[in-house]
Amino acid sequence: MALRHAVLAALLDGEYSGYQLTKIFEVGVSNFWYAAPQQLYAELAKLESDGLVAGREVVQRERPNKRVFTVTEAGMNELAAYAAAPAKPLLIRDDLIVKVHAVDVLDPASLIDQLRRRAEEAEAKLALFEKMLVRLRGDMDEESFLRRGERVGPYLTCLGGCRLEREMRDWCLQTAETLSERAARAGEEPS
Repeated sequence: MALRHAVLAALLDGEYSGYQLTKIFEVGVSNFWYAAPQQLYAELAKLESDGLVAGREVVQRERPNKRVFTVTEAGMNELAAYAAAPAKPLLIRDDLIVKVHAVDVLDPASLIDQLRRRAEEAEAKLALFEKMLVRLRGDMDEESFLRRGERVGPYLTCLGGCRLEREMRDWCLQTAETLSERAARAGEEPS
């Protein structure tokens, strides 16, 4: 997947500025695609020059003017073609997992701390995603929203993000506990 497709998908809900798009990526899209703010601004410029998004200037009285973007018909066609293409398998590149893989020749104390911190980060992201689920479905219960909700895509991706963060949290805690127990049996006392 190219960043362009993630940006097009994020713009489906309305007209957003680059700043608003970075906030959307921080909260709602971060569970499946990371992009730095400068990458998003550069991608918006490319999408606009390719005719996939339309930008317009919004004049503001007490703030600097801003540009807001919407998906064009060509952008919708690009997104539809992308959606019809076979999906690539999930690729994971995680330095913490590499460290766990090599733990047998490393001092586990630092790694145990890193695992616990990652579990805390996963717990915090999980809490954000759970709040987002409530906001997305409004006053509907989940089952009703999944059957009749207006925009189910963001909700489903947020559910996926919850599962990934829950699994990461649980794996980190279990791995930290396993390494702590092994270190204790070996006579080490990791902090």
